Amino acid sequence: MLKRASTLVLRRGLSILNNDRVFRVHPSVSQALAENRPVVALESTIITHGMPYPHNLRTALEVEAIVRAEKATPATVGVIRGKVHVGLSSGELDFLARCDGSMKVSRRDLPYVVSQGLSGGTTVSATMIAAHRAGIPVFVTGGIGGVHRDGHNSLDISADLTELSRTPIAVVSAGVKSILDIGRTLEYLETQGVCVATYGPSKEFPAFFSPSSGFTSPCQVCDPDKAAELIESALSLGVQSGVLIAVPIPEEHAAAGRQMEGAIQAALEEANAKGIRGRDVTPYILQRVNELTKGKSLHANIAVIHNNAKVGSHISFALAARTKKSESQSQPSDSNIVKSESQSQPPDSNNVKSESQSQPSDSNIVVIGGINVDFIAKGKSKALQFGQTNPGSVCQSYGGVGRNISDCLSRLGQQPLFISATGRDAHSEAVFHHCRHMNTSGVSRLEGASTATYCAVITEAGEVSLGLGDMDIHQHITQQYVSQFKEQLLSSTLVCLDGNIPISTIRYVCSLAKEHNINVWYEPTDSEKASKPFLSDAWKSLAYTSPNLAELCTMNKTLGLQTPEVLPSSLEQLVSLAVALSRPLLEHIHCLVVTLGAHGVLVCGEHHAGSVRLQPRTDKKERKLCAVHYPALKVAARETINVSGAGDSLAGALMAGMVQGQDTDTCVRMGLLAARLSLASPHPIAHVLTAHSVDPHRVPHHSWPPPRFLWID
Repeated sequence: MLKRASTLVLRRGLSILNNDRVFRVHPSVSQALAENRPVVALESTIITHGMPYPHNLRTALEVEAIVRAEKATPATVGVIRGKVHVGLSSGELDFLARCDGSMKVSRRDLPYVVSQGLSGGTTVSATMIAAHRAGIPVFVTGGIGGVHRDGHNSLDISADLTELSRTPIAVVSAGVKSILDIGRTLEYLETQGVCVATYGPSKEFPAFFSPSSGFTSPCQVCDPDKAAELIESALSLGVQSGVLIAVPIPEEHAAAGRQMEGAIQAALEEANAKGIRGRDVTPYILQRVNELTKGKSLHANIAVIHNNAKVGSHISFALAARTKKSESQSQPSDSNIVKSESQSQPPDSNNVKSESQSQPSDSNIVVIGGINVDFIAKGKSKALQFGQTNPGSVCQSYGGVGRNISDCLSRLGQQPLFISATGRDAHSEAVFHHCRHMNTSGVSRLEGASTATYCAVITEAGEVSLGLGDMDIHQHITQQYVSQFKEQLLSSTLVCLDGNIPISTIRYVCSLAKEHNINVWYEPTDSEKASKPFLSDAWKSLAYTSPNLAELCTMNKTLGLQTPEVLPSSLEQLVSLAVALSRPLLEHIHCLVVTLGAHGVLVCGEHHAGSVRLQPRTDKKERKLCAVHYPALKVAARETINVSGAGDSLAGALMAGMVQGQDTDTCVRMGLLAARLSLASPHPIAHVLTAHSVDPHRVPHHSWPPPRFLWID
């Protein structure tokens, strides 16, 4: 239970951040958090106040490169024009490095800097706040602040220490510089309940430039896994205080460190002799150390930061691995913890519901996936010439695989609950107006985020030539958000998952499916996303999936099975390959619907009454497998306007027929008719789509190409 709670703590912050008008998360950080990959937070005062330009920018880029080299995602935190950024682009790093008059932003300064639209570098305390809100458990810095010399009289105590006492995050640093009162700093941390551990073979607390300070840490962790175990335990306990991991300077830099330390001690003696006291001590010492070392302190400082970045990345990687392991071992029934925790959060937490979400849904189908604003550009010439303007037409429509399937089901008499996310922008206003016939009560609208957009360029013949998409918002359809709809998921007849959603969300729904016998349909959307359920045993809980042949190859390849390098061109070879690739998946998946483009669709599964059984089986007896190939209905190239929704129309109509209890032949032909309507429509889902328009019994029998039956060994 403690491990499960730790996972929730690590993930809770992302959805909070996504709905905040003040905070901005970089897409790379958002995606890494959503997929539970290691992320390392970095402060930015080293950029704005720690070094001159261009040393500051070069160091920031080097530190980020070290984090990436250790297989973690860097998330440098900074304030730019009143917005707190978690993760900075190279341009934003350059902006902070060059910015004149930037502020040094601590917890105290955040409200003012944000309200005035100012820019600045975040200190340890401010970076901890942003990292925690984002759900990043590990933060790397050079050294933390502490109790200043004569601090018992001046009360000059760094906000870093109080932040460690109230923000549950692990801070990896080189300890405390000896210009501060290290003994009183450790005493203050003990009073505040902060767990302090030295990293490595010794318990000696480091003094930044020196591996020893004369003081001992209460704890010691010898390697990344032990450090990760300590952090996981701290987060699981819910004590709401941080962990300080103190990393000694590497041996190869110890000599230079000793030189720095000698200069610090000399400067301290000078300050004492001159009667310098209180707040004036630190700036004097820093200036004198730089003078005494002739600038060498800068190089030693960079070496310490580089080492901390490497160690912190190792710890973050180990922590992510432990979290994934505990997730896989946890019982699905523990998922109700997510719901209860999210409900207990204050208003700025993950209660990211739309205005209508409080309305109950009586739907027996749930669709979880993306919404896009689509721009379809069709050329009027046989070949498109890149690098120049081509004659053609452009139309705007509303798509997204999840939205398309939900739209199709809605037009065919169902009322699926659609769970998704959009920005709170002009695109989302248009989307909700367009989708007013659908149950969008499960769609959250996030401040500061952009509604997904997609642009497809198609040739005169109707083939996609180029596609571009801004899909970052889909990563906000998190496990925690979806868990708020657990009651609807458990009572559903069918749950459809769009491959755009995060892997963690897919695994969560599959864990519910395994525990509660829910029928889950996975629509992979593209070859890259087809692998998501197959990266773990989650795929074994799927009842249906509807890949094309390339996506089916990806699924097999992810499972370590052999697949061809080049797909065949003839219909006979395509069908044979699809059957062969479907066979291993049918060990656990009830039915595969393999789309073959212009060649139609292949339905694979349990033999029943001369066809494939679409309806879920009620027993686990040994099955005899078969496949049925249905040729596509002919559509003239000049009639093809939009190719973005044909597959979704086929899947949605097939689902509608299946939920209605129709036989397999009727369901598939409903899907083929819906796909044909979609191809001839400017919209992914044709507005003329109705139950009447896809009734296969209205089409003359001789118009249907005969299906082909095959046994699967």
